Amino acid sequence: MGKREQPYARVSRTPLASAVRWALIAATLAGSGTAIAQTAEPAAPATTQSTEDATTLDTVSVLGSRGQPRTVSSSAVPIDIISAEEFRNQGATDALDQLRVLVPSFNVSTIPIDDAASLVRPANLRGLPPDNTLVLVNGKRFHRSAVITFLGHGLSDGSQGPDLSVFPSMALEQVEVLRDGAAAQYGSDAIAGVVNFGLKKISEGGAFEAFAGQYYEGDGFTTQYSAQIGLPLTANGYATFTAEWRNADATSRSVQRDDAAAAIAAGYPGVPVPAQIWGSPEVNDDLKFVANLGITGESVDLYLFGNYAKRDVDGGFYFRDPTARSGVYSNDGGETLLIGNTTGVGTCPTIALRDANGNLIPYSTVSAAVSALPSNCFTFLSTLPGGFTPRFGGSLEDLSVVGGIKGMWGNGWHWDASVTYGRNDIDFTIYNTVNASLGAAQPEGLRFSPGGNTQTEKGVNFDVGTDFETSFTVQPLRLSAGAEWREESFEVKAGDGPSTAIGPLTQQGFALGSNGFNGFSPRTAGEWDRKNWAVYLDLEAQFTEQLLLAAAVRHEDFDDFGSTTNGKLTARFDVSDTFALRGAYNTGFRAPTPGQANISQISTAFNGSVLEDIATLPPTNPIAILKGARALTPEESKNLSLGMVWSSGDWLVTVDGYRIEVEDRIALSTSFALTPAERDALVASGNPEAASLSSVTYFGNAFDTTTTGVDLVTSVETAHFGGKTTYSLAVNWNKTEVDRYDANFINEARVYKIEESLPKTKGYFSVNHQREVFHANLRLGYYGSWYEDHLDSGAITIEDGGLPIYEDSKLIVDAEVGWTFPSGLYVNVGAQNLFDETPDDNPWGASVAGAAYPVHSPYGFNGGFYYARVGWKF
Repeated sequence: MGKREQPYARVSRTPLASAVRWALIAATLAGSGTAIAQTAEPAAPATTQSTEDATTLDTVSVLGSRGQPRTVSSSAVPIDIISAEEFRNQGATDALDQLRVLVPSFNVSTIPIDDAASLVRPANLRGLPPDNTLVLVNGKRFHRSAVITFLGHGLSDGSQGPDLSVFPSMALEQVEVLRDGAAAQYGSDAIAGVVNFGLKKISEGGAFEAFAGQYYEGDGFTTQYSAQIGLPLTANGYATFTAEWRNADATSRSVQRDDAAAAIAAGYPGVPVPAQIWGSPEVNDDLKFVANLGITGESVDLYLFGNYAKRDVDGGFYFRDPTARSGVYSNDGGETLLIGNTTGVGTCPTIALRDANGNLIPYSTVSAAVSALPSNCFTFLSTLPGGFTPRFGGSLEDLSVVGGIKGMWGNGWHWDASVTYGRNDIDFTIYNTVNASLGAAQPEGLRFSPGGNTQTEKGVNFDVGTDFETSFTVQPLRLSAGAEWREESFEVKAGDGPSTAIGPLTQQGFALGSNGFNGFSPRTAGEWDRKNWAVYLDLEAQFTEQLLLAAAVRHEDFDDFGSTTNGKLTARFDVSDTFALRGAYNTGFRAPTPGQANISQISTAFNGSVLEDIATLPPTNPIAILKGARALTPEESKNLSLGMVWSSGDWLVTVDGYRIEVEDRIALSTSFALTPAERDALVASGNPEAASLSSVTYFGNAFDTTTTGVDLVTSVETAHFGGKTTYSLAVNWNKTEVDRYDANFINEARVYKIEESLPKTKGYFSVNHQREVFHANLRLGYYGSWYEDHLDSGAITIEDGGLPIYEDSKLIVDAEVGWTFPSGLYVNVGAQNLFDETPDDNPWGASVAGAAYPVHSPYGFNGGFYYARVGWKF
């Protein structure tokens, strides 16, 4: 397995290496984190050194340190370093799932039916939202995705984090996770920590690989092909190109819904079995490409890297019951059929759907009444008698480019100038649905294009640094400073006409817009941007051979809400050659995104036990203001960490505790019901989309939290079983408490989800054995007990209408064996979730929405997955 905390490193001491160190990480504080060995070293001449050798010799880090690269065991705050081989040698093909099983404090679930969250899944580091974790590539800030998580099951509601799944794993040299606040170094978002993806740089050779696997249930078949080539770029440079293509079939872990079964029993034709699919969405043409180029000159280095990715995702949605769905089939709870008068002339009769005892009237009786309707009377029971289940997805495209130049001035001043550009674009698709207000005039194929979102980020960064000889430090005093300018924009693209149309039947109670996910109307479409600049200063001093102290300060100004200043203090005291104490204190912030401040969207979600059309509105919208919305302000945080490191021989043990206080957290409010009078007033005042709304929600700063936790990481290398055998243990205990909340914004059920929806304890024990051409990996993953508010019912107890699920702890076993031959050929076979563990059966499965298991299990609900990987390195 890859090194968690590597006690040995080879560090270049050349001036150029120092230049790279100063330049690579903007506003980084000594001893507060990690960066990959590759970024710690200067761009080297063409080399054929293997990835395995590079990982073993160069596992050092400058992430969080403006000074010299440090091994993890010598850093002042906790970090995980995951080698490329450990990252890739498992059954998961998505970077989110790969991190989930390797980093105990990192959580992500399957997200089967959650609007855009199905396309870009939200992930949580240390129990905080996705946009509280900063992502870097080669030490440079990576842009966030265009997806805002509207349905994040409490914890991630309203977050807009980056898309980690756009990187092919073959392109990575190693992945580092800094488990400490770092906003004073990097700016907004780095409250929970930092994830850095370090790219490979090779100037010759390459690899090709084929992967295939599927779940024990026989679905979710996945194929993936990867290729990499390294080319010389002049005599002192490299050009490394990596491409990956993947297809993944959908999965289904569903049971038939009771309402669908009742409709079938009553004779309704065409009801799907199962009516609703809960599972991983289908992923088609998932293409990923990464380029990493660099040239080392006599006085300056040039570098250029970037990525391009695209994929099509097709997922499930909620079933529309032909005997009850409001706005389409019935508006009185399923007592009578919703019938529209298409001409306004004459009247339409009432058709009952249930008898006096509340039982469904046989379809033959209802159908006969529908057939006898006058020609001006319309009902969807005549065209879609079995109801319908929309399919929702989209096409996602991601692009980034980073270019820079770095070198030296005079006597030891290092500098780095870079520009960055990132763009994430998504176009949504929903089909097998209707715009009910249009009546029979539906688009061909019942397919709608609701529009999309685009997130674009640009940046310019300049860093300088030098070392000063002093009389009060045992090593030169390290100073670094820099300035940064960034522009961030968010665009909402209007949907096609049918997806946004307010049809002629709207005033008769038929829902407007594409049912399930309304199109973005031209009135709410637009582009919003924000600019900000920052300056920062870092100092690091080794006062004695035992004591390291460092300080950082960053001032940042935003053109929409003003400025903020944040700082960090770090210390490390080496008690002996084998034992050290370390700690840090920092303040941080996260700025509200332009998307959170401006987006409008109407989607369908469960509110209690029924489906409703809920509008998510910007806090400046008149409807949101009516319900108490205010302009967004930044989140503010305080982060304290204390820990110890013990390293002796082949043993390494680290224990780190942390406390993260976040004030004015930004999230979506609970839904506020609209009265008929409010709806009418809003329509009359120029808000026609309010005609079919049941409730609204908006973004706001409404609660404070304190997250406390402890990380234990230990590893030892042995010669057991006739080869090199490494044992690793990593455990995280994490607890979040809501200290203050606005009861008018969120309720107790939401608070309970924030505090209880993730396991408080998660960890793994792994054994990696290598002998000659053979290797074997065994990983035991432990997930503590957790809670799910099924379908976001909005209540904690059954008596109050809640759908609570309490799951016990679970042990998940992963196993892999493989052979790597001298010719470069390698073969790996294995199983993820070897013993096919799933959560307990969903107690509300058939009675509500048809999910066989709790849908937000931290280890998934698809069960065991077996796979094979064959490749060739040349």
